[in-house]
Amino acid sequence: MNEILAVATITILAVISPGPDFAMVTKNSYSYGRRIGLFCALGIAIGVQVHVLYTIFGVTLIIMSSPMLFLVVKLLGVGYLVYIGYKSLTNKTLISTEDKIGDFIEPSILSAFKTGFLTNALNPKTMFFVVSVYTQVIQANNSQWLNFGYGLFISFAHWIWFSLIALFFAAPLIRNKILKYQLAMDRVIGGLLIILGLSLLFFNIN
Repeated sequence: MNEILAVATITILAVISPGPDFAMVTKNSYSYGRRIGLFCALGIAIGVQVHVLYTIFGVTLIIMSSPMLFLVVKLLGVGYLVYIGYKSLTNKTLISTEDKIGDFIEPSILSAFKTGFLTNALNPKTMFFVVSVYTQVIQANNSQWLNFGYGLFISFAHWIWFSLIALFFAAPLIRNKILKYQLAMDRVIGGLLIILGLSLLFFNIN
C-alpha cells in the first residue's frame, strides 16, 4: 500500500508541474479547439509508455550508462522542442473561431496526436522521472504485470490532467479571450518551448 501511495503521489506532482507537455497542450487547445487539444493530450499519455517500456526492459539503463547515447536522446528532445517553439514564435497566421475569418488549416487528429507523443517521448526528463520511480520507489521483485500496471497508471494520470488542460483552454470563453492576443500568446509559448528545450542541454543523469 505504501508503494502504491508513493507512486501515485510522485506521479501526480510530476504531471501537474509545468513543462513542455503543458505548453504544447495549451497551444493546441486555444489554437484549434477541444478535439485537437484532447488528441494532443492522448499523444502525451501514450508517449509516456515509451519510457515505461524501455525502462521495464532495461533499455534505459543502457542509454543512461552511455554518455554518447544519452547525448543523442537529449539532442533529439532539444531539437524537437526548439523546432516547435520556433514555429510558434514566428507564426503570423491569425486564428479565429469564426470559420469565415480564419485562414488557417486545422491540423489532423493524427498530427495533434503525433505532436503530443513526440513531445513526451523525446523528453529525457520524463525518461529520468520514470526511471526514478521504477528504481527508487517500486520494488525490484514486483511482477511484470504490476510494473506494467504502474506504467498504465502513470499514462492515465498524464491523460486525465492534460485532457483537463485541453478542455479548459478550449472552452469558448477562455479560447476567445486568448485568441484576441493570439500572436502574443504564440510568441510566449514559442519562447517557453525554446527555453525548455535548450534547458535540456544542461540536464544530466548524475
